[in-house]
Amino acid sequence: MIAVAEGFPPIARADARILVLGSLPSARSIAKGEYYAHPRNAFWPIMRELVGAIGSYGARCDALIESGIALWDVLRCSERPGSLDANIRLDTAEANDFDAFLLQHVQLRRICFNGRKAEQMFGRFAKLDTAPRSVELRTLPSTSPAHASMPFADKLACWRESIIG
Repeated sequence: MIAVAEGFPPIARADARILVLGSLPSARSIAKGEYYAHPRNAFWPIMRELVGAIGSYGARCDALIESGIALWDVLRCSERPGSLDANIRLDTAEANDFDAFLLQHVQLRRICFNGRKAEQMFGRFAKLDTAPRSVELRTLPSTSPAHASMPFADKLACWRESIIG
């Protein structure tokens, strides 16, 4: 039997303006209890450049919060052997509660997907029953080391335009 990968609670404050959504934490992230724990994942290096996220994991998360950025995943849980998004068992996937999140984060204006898989899973699994409001959706290049075909500088430029403006 394949173990169920459990996601993390969101890193967010009520005044978040941007929500960055991944798909589901990797095995390494789950083992460490940290978002984007793989040393070759470009997420934290990008956030270092954009919002000064440096130091301990807690300090990096604080930098996101202070910059109005929330961090979460589309899926609350799913069976997945290994860490590749392609191996997520969609028949076992359960989405996070985005209605509750949106109700608690009324200043949210943009959701940025960390890669196409996160965008696709959001479209398939996220159930939004709350009153509609203007929340822009943007898909960004994945920061995963599996998406190594795009140079870091190009990823950074795309992320900068969506996160900083």
